[in-house]
Amino acid sequence: MDLIQKLKWRYAAKKMAAQKAVPQEKVDRILEAVRLAPTSSGLQPFEIIVVTNPEVRAKIRPIAWNQSQITDCSHLLVFAAWDNYTADRINMMFDLTNQERGSTNEGWENYRKMLLDTYPPRSAEQNFQHAARQAYIGLGVALVAAAFEEVDSTPMEGFDNKALDDILNLSAKGLKSVAIMPLGYRETDKDWLVDLKKVRKPRDQFVTEVK
Repeated sequence: MDLIQKLKWRYAAKKMAAQKAVPQEKVDRILEAVRLAPTSSGLQPFEIIVVTNPEVRAKIRPIAWNQSQITDCSHLLVFAAWDNYTADRINMMFDLTNQERGSTNEGWENYRKMLLDTYPPRSAEQNFQHAARQAYIGLGVALVAAAFEEVDSTPMEGFDNKALDDILNLSAKGLKSVAIMPLGYRETDKDWLVDLKKVRKPRDQFVTEVK
């Protein structure tokens, strides 16, 4: 199937087959797609925590509206954004870029200075909200990559963020959870949504062309 057909195939799976694991090579390709996703200024201000431990997922399920996909899925992806932009974090990414490219230039270093002058002075909450939006770019890429791999997924915001942060000890890493995404395979005979037609607004109500 081409990409559009696979996107028509995907939906937010409501019931996953607990006995069916996603092959690790597929998970690795999905994670690599997210690693390659675009982010503002290339800062990649979020991380992914992959939870396969059944005991940890059992703790997460009650603080996520008891959604069964959390314990039935093969891999639970947690998208966690930086809690703030700091000089150290900004410099880390600029230094990594210089190292990988083997060079730098005045314009690039001026851009670094502009970010250092702009981001750290802002409030931590403003910076977290900006970082969270970058995490959502990664979430979107993950959903598309999963569909391409013919792996089912379910994007979720319905959970207690603070409780999840505590379960995974995210604050120790300077992170806050933003979204979660179970990966697995649909259990077709138990999922009420599986055979329902995908409904989206028609193109002429969704796309405006300015010529």
